[in-house]
Formats: sequence, structure tokens, C-alpha cells
Amino acid sequence: MTAVTLPAAARTGGSRDLAGTGTLLRLALRRDRLMIPAWVVLLGLTVVSMGSALGTLYDTPAKRAEVAASMTGNGSLRAIYGPVFSDSLGGLTAWRIGGIAALLAGVMSLLIVVRHTREEEETGRQELLSAAMVGRRAPLTAALLAALVADAALALLITAGLAASGRPAGGALALGLAVGGTGLVFAGLAAVTAQLTESARAAKGLAGAVLGAAFVLRAAGDAASEDASSPLVWASPVGWAENLRAFAGERWWVLLLFLAGTAVTVGAAYSLTARRGLGMSFLPARPGPARAPASLNGPTGLAWRLQRTTLFGWSAGFLLAGAVFGGIIDGASDLVGDNERTREIFERMGGHQGLTDAFVSALTGMLGMVAALYAAGAVLRLRGEETGDRAEPVLAGAVGRLRWAAGHLAVAFLGTALVLLLGGLGLGFTYGLTVGDVGGQLGPAVGAALAQAPAVWALTGLAVLLVGALPKAAAATWAVVGGCLGIGWVGPAVQLPQWAMNLSPFSHLPKLPGGEATAAPFLWLLALTAVSVVAGLTALRRRDIG
Repeated sequence: MTAVTLPAAARTGGSRDLAGTGTLLRLALRRDRLMIPAWVVLLGLTVVSMGSALGTLYDTPAKRAEVAASMTGNGSLRAIYGPVFSDSLGGLTAWRIGGIAALLAGVMSLLIVVRHTREEEETGRQELLSAAMVGRRAPLTAALLAALVADAALALLITAGLAASGRPAGGALALGLAVGGTGLVFAGLAAVTAQLTESARAAKGLAGAVLGAAFVLRAAGDAASEDASSPLVWASPVGWAENLRAFAGERWWVLLLFLAGTAVTVGAAYSLTARRGLGMSFLPARPGPARAPASLNGPTGLAWRLQRTTLFGWSAGFLLAGAVFGGIIDGASDLVGDNERTREIFERMGGHQGLTDAFVSALTGMLGMVAALYAAGAVLRLRGEETGDRAEPVLAGAVGRLRWAAGHLAVAFLGTALVLLLGGLGLGFTYGLTVGDVGGQLGPAVGAALAQAPAVWALTGLAVLLVGALPKAAAATWAVVGGCLGIGWVGPAVQLPQWAMNLSPFSHLPKLPGGEATAAPFLWLLALTAVSVVAGLTALRRRDIG
């Protein structure tokens, strides 16, 4: 659908454009009463707990100064985390978690805004609401206010938590505002993409691509400079969060960049929404060919057609991430030095074999946990097709439910293996180049990456079970995957008890390369996956669609 320009008589102004904003905001907050608190609490507590973990890890000024110097001097590590501006505990906290928290705040915000704008139009709910006393700008305003509530709550939690743990209040406020401000900028960006595209999926994809580009700009700039002074860093909202320099002589004027970025994107969104009709877009979908290719003759081909772009994006991202990870492995020994606490963390993450093998194992474990996000999204596409009323026309033909579901599950399971394979190839090839032994390092790295697949598939099976048996709770898959990410990412640093670590399927895998590989954990995870998939498909076959 193409955008249309409304006649002047159809453009209302003043308070009428915002009529019903309060009601829509309350509706949005009610619908997100679980999602927003989950994002805010998990992300906020992760930031706060990281400060305590680093205090245990680097408990003397000498250790903190040493790690700050080693991190800042390593270009690959600067590309991932950014430079260290202060060797205080607050400065290390901002370095270790600030940029990642800012990225995740951007993800949270764009999901909220697209959910309550383009997704409402796509499903037809907005047309029903607009038949009442609802102004043209009310839905967009309510969505932006919902994102503001989430980002403000996150900033407040980070500020209060860090200040209560003994960190300087000024630095805690700066870090909270940096994270929340990044979220607001990307909320405005998502508001723009929701006007440009004709589907919620495209709006999220376009906003997510810009978010990824912002991270790449920041990473490239930090790799080139030790003080974040590169123009590439300043071109990225994630770089603004870094250059606010929480706990390191705060640059309060950088907050003006967040205000300006938010004002520009929000202003553009309001301008665009005034120039299009409800349900219309400025970037219409291209018409397809007159005759469908033979690959679309069945549900598997349709599932591939729907999910291939997402798979290609994840594959490219994993190949790049693996290459970046491979470039920092050779410096693992220098990074750890004589710090026994750091060595212990790597051993908890990657095993008690040689330090380099433990580092490779930890990095491939990270790839596996991130791959679970792809797998969850691929399975939940089944539920999206169902709630979007696109599954029913397919099932009305000579297509059974199991055949319909099998196409999406094939993409989910085989796609997981593909992205892990490419991640392992990128890691092994780059590491092999740095040590002059590509042939000797490529195989172990690929094997270690593919060894994560059974754990990812166990979570994929859980997603299938929820979609089939408890479709209204299918979104809980994200909470489970996020919990496993938190256990694997933060657990070793904060020394979670073993029973808590065992809640994640990744904790049961052998630590490869270098560790002892036995078949038992792989077989148990595959058996759990099979049981979950069979139970989920059985429930899907028996329940009502929609």
C-alpha cells in the first residue's frame, strides 16, 4: 500500500489530534504489564549486579588499574566493549555493561513503539479504535509515552541501584540517563519506521538494522581510537552513551545529543503520520512475479520464503561476530594475566583446560546462547502466522497442521545449525590467521560451535511446546531464553550456585575444545527436544487455530 496525502480539511489540529491519548496509554501499559517490567527489572538488575561482581573480581586499585590498561590497549576488546575511562568500580561497570545495556534499551523501546503503532494497524485493531473519539496523533503519542515510561523506569532503577551499592550518585545518574536516553532515541526511530513500512515485521527489521549499524559504527570508531574521539563514535547514539563518561568526569552536555536525536526522530514521525492514511505506508511492498516459483507449491517452501531474509541476516551477523571473537583469542593470556579471579571466571565459563581453549569455549558458548534468540523467533513465527489470520487460508487447503508446522520448524532447527556453523568458521579462520595455523584451529572451533546446537534445540523444543499447548503464553519463550542468557553471561562472574547454573541447558554441555566430550549430555538434550516437539505438535493438532 502506498502513502496518500490527506486534504487540508481532513487534517485536524490542536487538542483533537491527541484526543484519547490517555486511554490508549493506559491500554498500552496494561497490555505490556508483563513485558515492560520484565525488561526493566532484568536489565536494570543486570547493570547493578555487574558492579558488585566487578568489585569482587578486581578488589584492589592495582588490579583495577591493570585491567583498565589492558582493556583499553586491546583494539578488539575496545570494539566489543569500548575503552575504559576510569579504573574505579563505577567506571569499570559503565565500561563492561553500559554499551550493552544501551543497545538492549534500544531493542526494548523499538519493540514497544512498533507494537502499539504499526502492529495495531496491521491487525485492524487501530481502525476499530479510530472509529471512536481518537485523534490522529493519539496512537503514536501513546506508544511513545509507553516507551518513555519504560526507559524512565530503567534509568531510575539503574541510578538508584548503583547509588545504593555505594557508587557516586552523579555517575550512577549519568549511566542511567545514558541507557534510558539511548532507548528514547530508538523509540523515535521506531516511530519513523512504523510510518515508512507496511508491516510490523518490516518496521522492526528496519529499526533493528539501524540499531545494528549504530553498534558497528561505535565498534569501528573505538577500534580506531583509545579515547572514543573518532567521528564514527559520535555518529552513533550508542557512542553518545559511551561519551557521556559515567563515573569518569561526566560530560553532561552530551545529554543534549539525546534530546536532539529524540526530537528529530519524533518530529519526523509526527510529520509522516499526518501525511498518510490509516494502514498506508511510504515504502510499499514490491509486487511479486506473475507466476509463483515451484518452491512455493508447499508449506515448507512458503516457510522458507517467509523466513529466509531473517536467516540470511543472522548468518551474516554470526560470521562477522565469529571473526571478531577470533581476533581477540590470541590475547587471552595477556588479558587474564596473574588475576586468579578472572582465570576462575573463564574456567567456569569454558572449562578447566588450557586458558586459550577455555576462552574459545566461552566464546562459542556465547554464540550458542545468542543463536537461541534466532531459534525462538523462528518458532514463534508459527504463532504470528496464526494470530495474523494467515495460517487459516493455508490450512483450508490440502495442507495438514503438521505439514504446515514442519516447514517453520525445519527452518528453525536447520537454521540454528547454519548460523552456528558460520560463527565457528569465522572464529576459527580469524584465530587461525592470527596464530598462523588456520588448518589446525578451524576444525576445533567449528566443532565447539556446533556442539551448542543440542542446547539451542532444547529451548527450541520448549518454544514448540508452548506454541502448541499454551499458545497465549508462547511469548514466555523470550523470558526463558533471556534467563538462560543471563545465567551464562552473568552467572560465572557473580558466582551463581551450581543448581542455578544447571537451569540452563548450556551448562550441561561439555566444554569444547579441550574438554572431555561424552555422548550422554547430547543424547539427553536431544531426547528432551524430541519429547517437547512431539508434545507440542500433538497439542497443536488437537486445539483450535487462532
